[in-house]
Amino acid sequence: MDRIRDGGTTDPLLDKLEAGLRDVWQLGRNIILSWCPVDDGIELLVVPHYLTATFSATYPRFLVDQAAMLGDEELTYTKSASFLRDLITGARRLEPERLRAIALLLDVEPVKIPLDAAIEDAGNDAAIDQLIARYSISYVANRAAILFDIVGFARLGPFEQTSQLNSLSYSLNAAHARLMSNNIDVNFARSTTGDGFYIWNRDSGPQASINLYHFMHIVLADNAMASAQSRAKVTPVLRTGFHIGDHYEFYQAEGLNPTVYNYIVGNVTIELARIIEQALPGQVLLGDFTVPLADVGEVDTEQFISHLQDSLTDLRGIKLSGDEVSDIKCYLTGESFADGGFLVSRYRLTDKHGYTRDIFNAKINIYRREGEPIYLGIQDHDLWRLRWRLRRSVSQIGTA
Repeated sequence: MDRIRDGGTTDPLLDKLEAGLRDVWQLGRNIILSWCPVDDGIELLVVPHYLTATFSATYPRFLVDQAAMLGDEELTYTKSASFLRDLITGARRLEPERLRAIALLLDVEPVKIPLDAAIEDAGNDAAIDQLIARYSISYVANRAAILFDIVGFARLGPFEQTSQLNSLSYSLNAAHARLMSNNIDVNFARSTTGDGFYIWNRDSGPQASINLYHFMHIVLADNAMASAQSRAKVTPVLRTGFHIGDHYEFYQAEGLNPTVYNYIVGNVTIELARIIEQALPGQVLLGDFTVPLADVGEVDTEQFISHLQDSLTDLRGIKLSGDEVSDIKCYLTGESFADGGFLVSRYRLTDKHGYTRDIFNAKINIYRREGEPIYLGIQDHDLWRLRWRLRRSVSQIGTA
C-alpha cells in the first residue's frame, strides 16, 4: 500500500499498469470490476458504466438465463442484483477461470494489459485493488459518516458563507491534528453539501467507526470554542448527524484522469440528510443502525455508544485552547430518575417524503483541567420544541 501515492506510485510496474487502466477507463466511459494475473500482464473485467444503472432492472433475468445456458451452477445465484455488488465489494482479484466465466456471462471480452513482468507476488494485490478502485465503483456495507450542517446558511451573504465554511474546515483540520497528537488516526475525507460537509473515514472497520465518532467530538468542541470567541458571523452554528450504513464509492473525472479523492453516495448519506433536516441548532442526532464490532458481534446504536466508552480515555490530554481535556462523557439522552439512572429515548421521525425512521439524541460533555466544561448537543428535556415532529416510541431502551 505504501507504493501508492497521490498522483502516482513508487513502483514502475504499477505505473505501467495505471497507464493501461487509464486507457481502458476511457474518461469514465467504462468501469473495471475485477482482475486476474496472467503470464505477461493482467486481465481485466471491464463493462460500460451504464451497466451498473441498468443492472438491477434487466440483467438478473439475463444472467439466470446465461448461467443456465452455460451450465454454471455457481453463477445461478445471479437472480438478484447482489451479483454485481459482490464483484465490487472488497478484494477484486479473481481466478482466471472465474473471471472469464463472468465475462462470458456478461457478454464482454476480458481486456489484457501487457506488462514487463508477471504479477506473481500476492503482496501486490492490495496495491492493485487500490489502483483499480479509482477506475471503478466500490460498495461498502458498513461505513460511519457524519453530516455537519450549517444552520441558516442560505440566509447568509456570500462573504459570511465563505467565512463559515472556512471556519468549519479549520475545525476539521484542527481536530485531525489533535487526534493525531494522541495517536488516534482518522483518515478522513469530506464532500461538500453546499451547507456543510459529509465526513467519513477512508479506513474501514469497527475501530475506524469509533475513531470517527471521537473525531466528531473534537470538531464540535473546536467549533464551540471558536463560536464563544467570535463576534461576527464567522463561526457556524451546526446541527450534526452520525450514522453507519452502506454506500457506493466513486471517483469523478478531473481533466483526463480520475480524481485522487473519492466520493460516497448511498443509504448512509441519504439517511444523514433525512435525519438532519428536522434537527435543532446545536443538536447531535444518531441514526438507528446495526454494525459488526470485533469480538462483540452485531451491535445496535445504543450498544455502539456503550462499547466506545472505554476508548474515551484515549482523548484525555488533548489540548483545546491550550487547556488539556481531563474527561469526556458521551451518551444518548432520555428520561432521568432520582437515583441517577435514566432511560434512552428512541424517537420516530417522519421526513418530508412521509418515510419514518428511528433516531437518537446525543450529548457530549468535555471537561478541561482549567477551563469551563464544553457541553455539546441538547438535553432530552429541551426537545419539547420538536414534540410535534419527533415522537417518543412506546418502548424506551437501556439504563444507566
